[in-house]
Amino acid sequence: MANATNVLAQGIEITGSIKFSNDMIIDGKIDGEISSDKGKITIGENATIKGDVKAGEVKLYGRVEGTIESDRCELKDKSTLNGDIKTKTLNMEEGASLTGSTKIGN
Repeated sequence: MANATNVLAQGIEITGSIKFSNDMIIDGKIDGEISSDKGKITIGENATIKGDVKAGEVKLYGRVEGTIESDRCELKDKSTLNGDIKTKTLNMEEGASLTGSTKIGN
């Protein structure tokens, strides 16, 4: 279980901070900060996050209201971010929505 993936499925609602290592997939509702030093997080199309997200890699398919800070960030088609991004690499697909500022690079 060295590279275990943590899953918070649709229908799960959490209020509070989440810290993780390895990989995490969220498809539920989170009201709070999500953080990992180098982990990868996938925010599913049914997910709603109200809080800041900090991880090594962030893939957003759903909705985030807060700041994303990562080494690599991907905003997928139909995703919505209401907040700022600070990342080394940003990939934003057509159809993604971003309301906020971006800081890309070192």
